[in-house]
Amino acid sequence: MMKMLAIDTSTHVLGIALADEQKILGEYTTNIKKNHSVRLMPAVESLMKESGLAPDDLDAVAVTTGPGSYTGVRIGVTTAKSMAWALNIPLYPVSTLQVFAQNGLGFPGLVSPLIDARRNQVYTAAFSGSSGENAVARQIKDQIILLPDWLETLEQMEKQILFVGEDTASRQELIQERLGSRAVFADWTAQTIRPAEIIRVARIAGKAMDAHAVVPEYAQLAEAEKNWQKAQSGRSE
Repeated sequence: MMKMLAIDTSTHVLGIALADEQKILGEYTTNIKKNHSVRLMPAVESLMKESGLAPDDLDAVAVTTGPGSYTGVRIGVTTAKSMAWALNIPLYPVSTLQVFAQNGLGFPGLVSPLIDARRNQVYTAAFSGSSGENAVARQIKDQIILLPDWLETLEQMEKQILFVGEDTASRQELIQERLGSRAVFADWTAQTIRPAEIIRVARIAGKAMDAHAVVPEYAQLAEAEKNWQKAQSGRSE
């Protein structure tokens, strides 16, 4: 029976899950803004031990590849790639935003996850909550965008929109000003990713890949990369 490990460190939340084809074997989630790089592997080891599994029992690994925190995404992807490569098992990359949107599965409209991207920007996308499947269906691709511009896009959709994600509360007033009663907000229990949903999305909509082929999806260059490219451009002029 296929056993899969899921890893998410793309925001302040650290989440891992283990599941076979019939049930969730275990989940671990914290939202305490502590160092993922220090805590991730001990958490994985503890959950696997509690579940009675050894690394060689795993058949696949799934990981959220962003967008999200540059450092957080890199930690999760690097760890998942290393494990998949060492165990010679496939790796399933999954959009962080798509897994967030799973909190709106069954909603009769659009689901818009929001992750803070600073400078009044958000990482976001749009999904159909009532796709008839056990996973939301993508309607608009992952992107980084100014929140007012994103709301302008949603104004044209003529549907109710459910906003999910831990960064919605601080933006609720602006969203309601623009969308009125069409804006719906998930309650606090649906504002973080549930790690087991990574496994569900991976199985329904994911694609098994060789570990070396999986890369983070930042939706933009990191600040250091931008500065480096700017410096290189100045030298070439």
